[in-house]
Amino acid sequence: MRCNLFSLLILITVAPEFLFALTVTPYLNVVPLPVSFDPVIAAYWTGLKHRRRVNFGCSPDKLSCYLAYLDASEETIHVLTLDARTFKPRSRPVQFKGHEAGGLVAHNDGFALLTIVGGGGSPPRRIATVVRFRGQNKIWETPLNGPGIHPQQGITFSPDLNGELVWSERAQLYAAYFVVTATTGPATGHYGDSIQYVGKNGARVDIPENNWWGCSHNTGIAFEAADEPPFASICAEDHGAIWLNTKSRDMSADGLKISNENTTNGSGGEAMGGMGGSFSNLARFQNSDSYIFAWQSRGCTKLARDPWMEGHLGTGYTTCLPRWLNHNVAIAILPTKDTLLGPQAISTPGAVGDKQIRWLTYSSQVDAENVRVATFNSKLALVTWDNLTKPKCQPLPMSCNGTYSGTTYQLVNVQGSKSGTSLIKQIPVGGDMVTLTEGKICWPYVPTTWDYNTPKTINTTVMSISVACAALN
Repeated sequence: MRCNLFSLLILITVAPEFLFALTVTPYLNVVPLPVSFDPVIAAYWTGLKHRRRVNFGCSPDKLSCYLAYLDASEETIHVLTLDARTFKPRSRPVQFKGHEAGGLVAHNDGFALLTIVGGGGSPPRRIATVVRFRGQNKIWETPLNGPGIHPQQGITFSPDLNGELVWSERAQLYAAYFVVTATTGPATGHYGDSIQYVGKNGARVDIPENNWWGCSHNTGIAFEAADEPPFASICAEDHGAIWLNTKSRDMSADGLKISNENTTNGSGGEAMGGMGGSFSNLARFQNSDSYIFAWQSRGCTKLARDPWMEGHLGTGYTTCLPRWLNHNVAIAILPTKDTLLGPQAISTPGAVGDKQIRWLTYSSQVDAENVRVATFNSKLALVTWDNLTKPKCQPLPMSCNGTYSGTTYQLVNVQGSKSGTSLIKQIPVGGDMVTLTEGKICWPYVPTTWDYNTPKTINTTVMSISVACAALN
């Protein structure tokens, strides 16, 4: 009897995680487009092919989803309203001028979207802007930088965003995290990032949690809403680390170092996806205060001091060599928006620089890129990544080329451990991963037909977008 009772207790313990099947269902070409879309964007330094983000969000009442994309002219944003059950369009598309779709929030009566507008100059003097639509009508438009915005610190513009827009129902606030470059002030000529909060009626909110400048040459952004400011934020910078900077909003030691990374000036290994990236890298577990962060990393060996950074910001800054030239998949669990499960990355010269990392892959033979994450419920998350076989990677921390061999889907629990075996499908993630209902995550994509071995040189336009959903059955 004691043995049977023990077996029963084991079954009860493991049942919530293992008595299910993960399925991935495609809805091929379900969204016809009014104007063509180019799903490929060139990497910043190498020109190699990456997936251009398709913005996606579903309303709280679960009746509608919104799909936003930058058309092939790269001058107009199109937003389609979809039926949340079939993903088929059900009303006339909304369109407006913009040069990037950088984050979408779905509401029951419409949507808000982060974009950049304007132009001229080199780099282009474009302005990060949040637009809010109710139905077919724009009800407000709010600039987040440019002339007149924090002029005392310095005027900034956004040639590109690589950012995110989020909304907190509890706080009744939007917040945007995005790339900037300064044209006046102490950071003139440099790139960084900015976090700005906006009220539900479109007014910029002047609170201490805003910042006009954060991480140097920001090479990746992860951002998620919280119940009150500051919202959960992570940045990858080009001096050697990825920071949980919810409290600091910069790359100072006031934050927590998630990872030591091999970097070079202006490049950090494309941790959050590189150009067109910085989406679905940080997700909040449903009905919970915990988060999960997923990224691609080349690992870190031969940790050494960074004298330049120490001279500017103090101790704790390091450089390192990569463990591999290809990328592997890493995750971190945040029990709260500003804490890490386990130790932060070590800063001791000579130490193993990536010892604390939770690796989902650990290979020198396959390059993992386009790493994304979303949560099913309060206990389980889904991490996905594209696999490139026979990768050829540069010594500098940039992209790799190779042969696309499928996308991996791996369940991870709230303790940061793998749950069950992974799936590999020819169904990539091409846009925001959204929890539609508990136990169902959906995202947009365009089937992979392009060669990853060569830089982008021609347009690869399409006239439809597919949707896929992962479910726990």
